[in-house]
Order: sequence, then C-alpha cells, then structure tokens
Amino acid sequence: MRPSTFKKSVLATNIALLMSGAMSVSAMAAEADAKTAAADENIEKIEVRGMRASMKASINEKRFSDSVVDAITAEDIGKFPDGDVGESLARIPGVTVNRQFGQGQQVSIRGASSQLTRTLLNGHAVASTGWFDQQAIDRSFNYSLLPPEMVSGIEVYKSSQADLPEGGIGGTVIVKTRKPLDLDANTVFVSAKGDYGTISESTDPELSGLYSWKNDNENFGILVSAAGSETDYQRNGIETLLGWGEIVPTTFQQDRKRTAINVAAQYRPTDALEFGVTYTGLEMKANNANTSIFLFPTQQGENTCNQTNAAGVCTDITHTGEGGFAWAQTWARKAKMTSDTIDFDFNYEADNFTVDGRVGNTKSDGGTSLTSNYGGSIGQPGDFAGHYDATGKIINIDIANKDFDAGDFNGDLSTAAWALKKQPNSDEETYADLNFTIPVELGAITSFKTGVRYADHDVTQQTDIATVGDIAVRDASYYYDGTISSGAGFTLPKPNFDAMINDANAAITGFERDKSGYGTLNEKNFSMYAMATFQSEGIRGNVGLRYVSSDVKSDYYALSNTGEFADNLSTDKASYSDVLPSINIAFDLTSDLILRTTAAQVMSRPNYSELFATSTLPGLNDGTPGNEKLNRGSVSLDPFKATQADVSLEWYFGGEGLAAITYFIKDVNSFISTRQKLNQQIGIEDNDLIAQGGSTCGDGVYDCWTVSEKYNAEGGRIEGVELQLQDSFDNGLGYSANYTFADAASPSENYPDHVGVFSDSSKHTVNLVGFYEMDSFSARLAYNWRSEYMMRELPGFYGNRQHEDYGTLDLSASYSVTEWMDVTFEAVNLTEEDSVQTGVAAADNPDVISEFKADYPVWSFEGEARYKVGVAFRF
Repeated sequence: MRPSTFKKSVLATNIALLMSGAMSVSAMAAEADAKTAAADENIEKIEVRGMRASMKASINEKRFSDSVVDAITAEDIGKFPDGDVGESLARIPGVTVNRQFGQGQQVSIRGASSQLTRTLLNGHAVASTGWFDQQAIDRSFNYSLLPPEMVSGIEVYKSSQADLPEGGIGGTVIVKTRKPLDLDANTVFVSAKGDYGTISESTDPELSGLYSWKNDNENFGILVSAAGSETDYQRNGIETLLGWGEIVPTTFQQDRKRTAINVAAQYRPTDALEFGVTYTGLEMKANNANTSIFLFPTQQGENTCNQTNAAGVCTDITHTGEGGFAWAQTWARKAKMTSDTIDFDFNYEADNFTVDGRVGNTKSDGGTSLTSNYGGSIGQPGDFAGHYDATGKIINIDIANKDFDAGDFNGDLSTAAWALKKQPNSDEETYADLNFTIPVELGAITSFKTGVRYADHDVTQQTDIATVGDIAVRDASYYYDGTISSGAGFTLPKPNFDAMINDANAAITGFERDKSGYGTLNEKNFSMYAMATFQSEGIRGNVGLRYVSSDVKSDYYALSNTGEFADNLSTDKASYSDVLPSINIAFDLTSDLILRTTAAQVMSRPNYSELFATSTLPGLNDGTPGNEKLNRGSVSLDPFKATQADVSLEWYFGGEGLAAITYFIKDVNSFISTRQKLNQQIGIEDNDLIAQGGSTCGDGVYDCWTVSEKYNAEGGRIEGVELQLQDSFDNGLGYSANYTFADAASPSENYPDHVGVFSDSSKHTVNLVGFYEMDSFSARLAYNWRSEYMMRELPGFYGNRQHEDYGTLDLSASYSVTEWMDVTFEAVNLTEEDSVQTGVAAADNPDVISEFKADYPVWSFEGEARYKVGVAFRF
C-alpha cells in the first residue's frame, strides 16, 4: 500500500489524461452529439407512470449528471419504492444498510463505514442523536426517523465535486422533500397502514398525509405533510458475557412512536427570484425494556466441558443440574430522540449570474431520561440440566426447563440503586452558505461557480447519577405480568414497564453529575470552493478545489493520576485545514454510451464520541466484573482522508434500459481506530465488586480496567467493481440487478481484533429486483444480500465482531381500485433471516476478551418478517 504515491500519481494522472483525452473524444463524438441532443429531448419527458416512471426518472438523473450519481425517485406522492428509506438505499449499487433494530438505519457506500456517509436534507445538515445508551454519538443519520411518504427523491453521490459539502468519504446522500410550487393546487394525499411483526405478533398503525396549496398566479404556495406510526418492536436473541461464563437468552422490546412533520413555503415574486422556508420536525419515542436470563453452565454446579475452541473457551457443555443457577433481569429505559430544523433558502437568477444560499438551524435532543434495572435469582437447579452447544454460529440450548414466569423468581424484587441514571445528549448546528454561478464562454468552459459555507456545531454528552432514598421491595408479580418469547426458545417473565419506571422514579431524590460522563464539543467549520463547469462536443464535466478548516474545542473534567476528577472544567483545543481537489468528466461516446471518470481527495471529520476529551468510565459499579473500561478521546485527532478515483462505462438503451460497469478505488491515508490494553490499574476500585466479594484481576484486585483510546491509523485501500443492469418491457415486466465487489483492506494492526478489513465493509453485495406493472396492478419482488462484514463498537459494550452474510427477500404490491384510491401490500424479510454475529479475532489475541475470538458465536438475533396492508387516497 502506497498512499502517498497513489495520492500524487493517480489524481494528477487522472486529471492530465482525462483533459488530454477530451480533445480526441470530442472529434469522434461530434456527430453523436447532435443525436444525443435529439434523444435528450425525448428522454427528459416522463410520460409513463408507476415503477417504470420512477426507474426512468432515476436513470435520467444518473445519465445527465456530471458526477457519479445514483438516484431513487418517487413517481408520485406516497409512491416511494420501499416502505423504509434505508431499504430503498440498499437497492443502489455499492450501498449496504445496517439493520440492527429491524429497520434500515445507517448506510455504507463502497466499502466505507456508515460513519463516513454524509447525509443532507434538501442540501443542509440534519442534527441527529441516538436513543440507545450503548451506542456512541456519531455523525451518521438515522434513516428510520424519516417516513418515505415525505421523500420525493434521493441522490447518492459516489464521487465528489467542489460544490458538495465535505464529509463523505464513502459518499454523500441528498434527501429531497416535496415543494408546493411543484404540485397542483389543493393536492391531497392520505395513507393508512397496518404493520404486523412475526415476533412481536402485534399489528401496529401507520398514518401519513399531505396537503399542498398554491395561489392562482402559482408564485406562492404552502405544503404541509405529516406521518406517524406506533410499533411494538421485539428482538429475540442470544448474547454472551464470558467474563462470568454467561450465555444469555434475551428479549429487547421497544414501544416506538415515530412522528414527522414537514412544512414548506415558497414565494416567487418574479421569474428570477424565489424564497423558501422549510420546517422539519422528527421525533421518535423509544422506551425500551431488555429482559434476559443469565445462564452459568461452566461457573455454577456440576458440569462437564466436552469441547473447547482455539481460545480455550468451552463450547460444548453438559450440566447435571446439580448446583445450577440463573439470574433474570430487565433494563427498563425511558428514551427519546427529536430533531427540529428550520431552513431559509433563496435563489436569484440575473442575466449574467445566479446567486443562491441558505441559512438555518438544526437541533436534536436524545438519549435516556431514566435507566433502571430489576433482577433476581430465578428457577431451580434442576431447570438448568442439559446441553449447551456453542460449536456452531448460533448457540443451541437444550435444558430441562426453558419456560419461566414471575412466580419462578426466588424472592422479592426492587430497582438496583446503582443502575439509576439518565444520559441526555444534544446536537445543534447553525449554518449558512452562499453560492455564485457565472455563465461564461471561455472555450469549453461554460460557467464558474464559487461559494462559502460556515457551520457552528455543538454537541453535549452527559450522565447524571441518581441519589436514592427509600426503595420499594415488592413481589415479582408487581413488576412482571405474563410472559414473552425470548432467544433460544425460552419464555421469560414479561416486564411491566410502567411499574418499573414509576418505582424507579419514586426512589430517586435527585441527580448528581457524573464527571466521567460529561463533555462538550464545539466545532466551527468553514469552507470555500471554486469550480469550473465545461462542455464541448461529446464531453462535459467539472473541475474544482474546496478549502476546509475546522476549529475544535472540548470541555471536560480532567482525571488525575490518583483516579479523581477535577472540580472545574478543562478545555482542549485543536484545528486543522485542507484543500480538496476534484474532477469529473463524462464523454458522450455515442447517443446512448457514456464513459465517465472522476478523481478527488475527500475527507470526513472524526465522530463526536472520538473528539470528546472526556475520560469516561463505563462499567464502574455496575455489578459485572470485567466490564470496567477507561475510554479517552482527543480533539487533536485528524480527520479521515482518502484519495479516490473511478471510471465507468454506461449504456442507456431504450427508455428505461441501463447497463453499466464501474471500477473504483479509494486510497485511505488517515482514519481513526481504537487501541486498548486489558487488565490495567488506574487508581480506581470498583466498590460494587468489593461489596460482592468478587474481583477481576486476581484475588483482592478491584482496580482492573480495559484502557481504550482513539488514534489516527494509516494505510488502507478500497478497490472494487460495480455491475448494473436494468430494463422494463411493454408487457409490464421489468427487472433491476446489480453486483458490487469491494476489497476494503486495511492493515490488521490498526484494530484490536487484528482483522485487516475496514468496518461495515462487505466484499460482495447483490441486489435482484423483478416487477410487473400493468394498468391498475403492480407487484415487485426484491432480494438483497451482502457477505460478512466487521461491526466495530469498541470500547462500547458490544465490542468488535463479524456479522455473518445476510439476505432479505421483500415483496410489495399495489392495486388501484379507482383513479384516486390504491390498496397496498408490503412484506419485508419474508425468509426471516437471522442476524448472526461471531467473534473472529485470533485465539492468541491479547487485546480482546474471550467471546470475540476463535469464531465464538457471540451474538445472534432472530429474524422477523413484517407485513403491511394499507390504503392510500390521492386527490
């Protein structure tokens, strides 16, 4: 790997060769250019409807772009191709989706991590925080917040150009919502759906609506759209915590209430001048309960280890039941995430220049407002006699009893005082940008474009520990009512969420700031660019430079060498700047054949959780030995940087036909990774373990920590090929197929797991879509598959592990009862594909714990199919 050589040679050579090649191609394409112009006139008019219209519009966006762009277009209101925005993105070549909680939440592009994908809403940033306290604060956008009914289209830029906001090494996703002046006056859309999950076995409602009005002069309009859904989500699985020798069947339940509002106004006083204002409000209430039964097949009672893996972990266990023991518990969390954005934009088109810009504010609040824990010993020793098999990719548990209810608890229950806390996060950005475009006639150069952008960004993370008074002690039946299904075929007591939260609140007398969990981050980001657009006979494109600079500071409580936190806040500061060149060229070889090539330097800023100068202490006094961690961040981290290039050949045949092949390469010369050391003494003892009489670093040693820090790693190369083929026919049939190969190699020493591949990167991705559409009926069957990929969440609880290959089969159908009424059906994950995650670090790796080694089946979650039936009205 030669990042410096590639950076100089590939980018410079691409620019030189492409510009020189333009002259010869121009002459060859002179005659073809006239044919292209005539063909363009017909292609740009979308006269068909439905799926074919959506396909045709998406092809047009790709075809006439100067950059490497793929698009998704909603042909009509409420006719987005999928019921989930993330799922639709997964149909695009080179795009993969993370579905950790049953929905497409985060996207990765061309082998780069999802955290390196920049998402913009109508061209501006959207603040986003998480709701789950086990996940780090990052820059990715949670697509599950965004109802597809509000989206008119999505553009995925896989190459860069100077006027695109920086931040997307993988790519930039621009989500577009509808505008009132683009629709007929008094447009109305209403949709209602019922959503059934095969694990939760509940049917949940979804509602959405839109109204758009404009005046008779069609120069002023207002659009209001809203969507809401309630989902009783349930995820059953098996987790492992081998520090205690635990195998843990678990059930995650979440009461999701998602609401979204979008209000847009446009005013066009003259043909040359337009103003717009848009408000977008997104909210997800995410109260959740995680119920588990902790089994101890090797640590409690009489057992026999029949087999161990290469890391020395027992993977085949027979237990007699004598001395058997289990612990059942529920983490009950009140959680919520909101995002509110107000955006003002304008555009003025004079005779000899165009100026446009926007100013706005986007703010998000999220996290948990209360965390509580209830648990106790459950069952009798004989219940746990049997066989525990962890030799495969999913743990199989065959024991005497797998059904438990509230009556099986061995005593009364109360909330654990040590667990009571809240962890609110906030994210806010105020932004402004201004752009000038000047048409010119300087040979092949047709315009110059320049602009500036400024953003002031604040992020805060916080942990407040509860002070506790009297704690209620009650019979288990007060906190658990009935039963729920769980992983590995278990049935567990069903938590009464309200009872748990109410008693937890009653026990709290106040909150004290946890200095280890508090930190602020401020970024002031400035950028400016200059870009020239050129077009001649058979050639078009752009070339430009973008300058970026960032000033970063973080407030935190410093941790002393004696393990104490300072009383006053400290502040760390850092800054960096860079210049990012880019070039995009498209050669119109014939009227339907395009050769496209690009080269650019790109960057993505570090995640917020990596920049906090805070020393956090997760796992302290939580009752779980081996879970104590010291995590350090730094404002001095440099951004992710890469030099990238690609070349593609695109053949557009017929109105909806496309065959394309693309070769791409990204040479990554700086990225951020985690390094850690186990069993370190830092001067802080775990008082909870002292009280229990247990220790983790040998007898009497309670100061035992995994020390983790972020750092700038070097080296890495992503190289791959995309193949794409799609078409539709007059008989109503159509298809789309694409395959992506991405070899995302990175030096293994850059990761604690020593696996030499970038995070979130699948080597192989396949999408197959077939559809039928004729008259009033349409149906589509879609299959998406990706090969295994690394999920890295160190130093977090879930650690670094490999997600095994994953494929989903989805079906959708629609029938137009009348011109204004449709009946719809959707099915997601028909095959109920499981999410299987294994620890793949080498057996002798000293930097990770046992369950993340030697292909141990560390996590698995049962696949759920979801079915939706709905009705939609358009007027």
